[in-house]
Amino acid sequence: MIRKIITIDTDKCNGCGLCATACHESAIAIVNGKAKLIRDDYCDGLGNCLPACPTDAISFEEREALAYDDAAVKENQRRQKAAVLAPAAPASSSQLNQWPVQIKLVAPNAPFFADSDLLVAADCTAFAYGNFHNDFIKNHSIVIGCPKLDMIDYSEKLTEILRLNTINSITVTRMIVPCCGGIEYAVKEAIKSSGKDIPLRIVTMDLNGNIQ
Repeated sequence: MIRKIITIDTDKCNGCGLCATACHESAIAIVNGKAKLIRDDYCDGLGNCLPACPTDAISFEEREALAYDDAAVKENQRRQKAAVLAPAAPASSSQLNQWPVQIKLVAPNAPFFADSDLLVAADCTAFAYGNFHNDFIKNHSIVIGCPKLDMIDYSEKLTEILRLNTINSITVTRMIVPCCGGIEYAVKEAIKSSGKDIPLRIVTMDLNGNIQ
């Protein structure tokens, strides 16, 4: 059927996620750093998401689309509510075995870097991902930072760490938002500058802490 439905200009979208929060039907998700209409039948065409967008990336269009499915939306809302109300897992103890953790503060020759697996974490990821200590910090040395807030070149400090220590592997945890790309870039530059061949894993999380 031809009906009114939202369209998203990915060139204007900054991946902030405000539209996804404003959409009561969960028709919008952040995918690869951009807002995306994930199901036509979840979009009621009322446009609650439009005023939430700070970059005016969302507008209406008329096109062939599935009819709005209220039953499907309510079932999705039921599943989401059940997930929120599910019993929380028992709190686990901290897996952090070092201090400090900020990239700006750590000494490149600190003993906890010796013969280690290194975790380089965008600091928001520890708050977005519920089991961060057990799934990422455990058995790792760790440095954290936010390239948008610190406004420094992390690659220089990271290069020193890699040159002065035996680092067996590197895991980067970052959010899906574009500004987190800076921490991934810094690690890749540091590996290149160190002249070492170190296995690298990039883990990207969305605004709900789901791994992409």
